[in-house]
Amino acid sequence: MSETPFGFGLPPEEPENGDEGKKKGNEGGQGGPANPFGFPGMGLPGGAGGAGGFGGADNPFAAMFGAMNPNDLGAAFQQLGQMLSYEGGPVNWDMAKDIARRTVAQGTADGVKDTSVGVAEKSAVEEAVRLADHWLDGVTSLPSGATTAVAWSRAEWVEATLPVWKELVDPVAERVGAAMGGVLPEEMQAMAGPLLGMMRSMGGAMFGQQIGQAVGVLAGEVVGSTDIGLPLGPAGKAALLPLNIESFGKDLGVPSDEVRLYLALREAAHARLFAHVPWLRSHLFGAVEGYARGIKVDTSKLEDVVGQLDPSNPEQLQEVLQGGMFQPEDTPEQKAALARLETALALVEGWVDAVVHEAAKPRLTSADAMRETMRRRRASGGPAEQTFATLIGLELRPRRLRDASRLWASLTDARGVDGRDGLWEHPDMLPTASDLDDPDGFVHREHLDFSEIDKMLGEAAEKREEDGDDKQ
Repeated sequence: MSETPFGFGLPPEEPENGDEGKKKGNEGGQGGPANPFGFPGMGLPGGAGGAGGFGGADNPFAAMFGAMNPNDLGAAFQQLGQMLSYEGGPVNWDMAKDIARRTVAQGTADGVKDTSVGVAEKSAVEEAVRLADHWLDGVTSLPSGATTAVAWSRAEWVEATLPVWKELVDPVAERVGAAMGGVLPEEMQAMAGPLLGMMRSMGGAMFGQQIGQAVGVLAGEVVGSTDIGLPLGPAGKAALLPLNIESFGKDLGVPSDEVRLYLALREAAHARLFAHVPWLRSHLFGAVEGYARGIKVDTSKLEDVVGQLDPSNPEQLQEVLQGGMFQPEDTPEQKAALARLETALALVEGWVDAVVHEAAKPRLTSADAMRETMRRRRASGGPAEQTFATLIGLELRPRRLRDASRLWASLTDARGVDGRDGLWEHPDMLPTASDLDDPDGFVHREHLDFSEIDKMLGEAAEKREEDGDDKQ
């Protein structure tokens, strides 16, 4: 991840006219301190510009815009107008999508540009997922959950995952939007309708820029649609990114087809779990939302910015965001929400880790090495986790992945594949955080068969309906 992945700068468009385009891009910068808003040609106050140029001392706009290319003034004000005229929800998702696509087009730090997926790459991904599903058939009772296998470019990953990012981020953005309106003194709020509207628009743009750049950077690093343990893509699709898989496996010393196949196993295993455990998705997303409800926004930082906002120094707001505004409440409810989320993530990732290893171990010479690589990537807070932590103030990683994986493996030995996978029938049947501390105790403990209880309740409900019809 870059050190400032959520800056306000818009990555420049691809040059269309050779040297002129490159010159224009260099003047505009990359959204860093020299160009905090990413408007083409915009510099800091006091920037270059002769007396007769736009940045000259006699120019009334020089204090705000510095060295501005006159040809770009209209575009700058048009973009600012779009930011201030936004009237949608807490996040300007149109802006987020545009910035994400621009970030992808700019390429990754190592200079690798996004490319369209070729026919050969699509065929390789489809074959890897087909073979992965075949191997998984022998190690889990859950049937295939991938109706289609797709190979995405980075831009296609952005398009496909934005709806889920919206679902995850909107609850926190709403809290920030409310906080921005609350920084004004109460006696002023009744008279500040237009100002509050402008602040909401700026808040939507602020989050739109953060998320857009974050998702765009993340698109250059993820290898599939389940890198953070949540289903970011459409249901029924096992998705892999060939370009990123190539970069991921470059220094591992593992044949590329084995890297692709191992990652296909993980993607297909996630797909089975989310397709055939109908309550799991809402359980995880509900845990994220429950945690988000307990996040406090540091309004003192917002008050400092709103009270001292200098149009010629927009880096102030960026510094606040990078310094962190989100603080979890130290309440029993918030601690319980965090424990519930961390345990659920560990159980999902632990199950995937266990079944993938069981399927890969007899067939791939690199199974152990790939397993350890993925475990470290998940446990150390990789790019996906860092992105989510910055967006909602939460490190979304399975801290107890190894404990959960050992528990699932022990369950397989003690109860068999059906007994292990049967625990996914009801959330109350799953191990708890304390069970991860005592896996042997959980493995050998008798559990209620919730499927039978649900069946009995269903039959009782049907009987009541029949009795009601008879009385009529």
